[in-house]
Amino acid sequence: MSENYSLSVNGKSLEVRDSWVGESLLYVLRQRLGLPGTKGACEQGECGSCTVLIDGNAVCSCLVMAATCTDSNITTVEGLSDGDALTDVQQAFVEAGGVQCGFCTPGLIVAVHNLLESNPSPSGLEVKEALSGNICRCTGYGRIFDAVQLVVSRRTGRTS
Repeated sequence: MSENYSLSVNGKSLEVRDSWVGESLLYVLRQRLGLPGTKGACEQGECGSCTVLIDGNAVCSCLVMAATCTDSNITTVEGLSDGDALTDVQQAFVEAGGVQCGFCTPGLIVAVHNLLESNPSPSGLEVKEALSGNICRCTGYGRIFDAVQLVVSRRTGRTS
């Protein structure tokens, strides 16, 4: 039995057609709506590669049934920037070398944006706590933390 419904994704109302009601938001974003930025790795909510914002809260999209999000605002990594320009967080990841294989990067970028929206000047411990649900097997996290500090210092005008 297939369902049709609309989702508000990145500020646009998008139609999901012929969907099984139990499909994950991750699957719907990537396969049905053509938004490949959100990555699927563990599909068990353990790695954070599929992190998106639902009504301003960071969640693992692999654990959410898409059909339950019809009254929510969803933001993916594609919706963080305006056009093709990098956000300051994305630019800082590039400059600090926080991107290696890149598979975890979209989820980390979404998580950092979410953190800095609620806490514009987090401590190192707060950054680690906020990103604890995102696993990166390549960087060792040091450069990711450096990228966050780079954004914070640029936004606040302070140097660390």
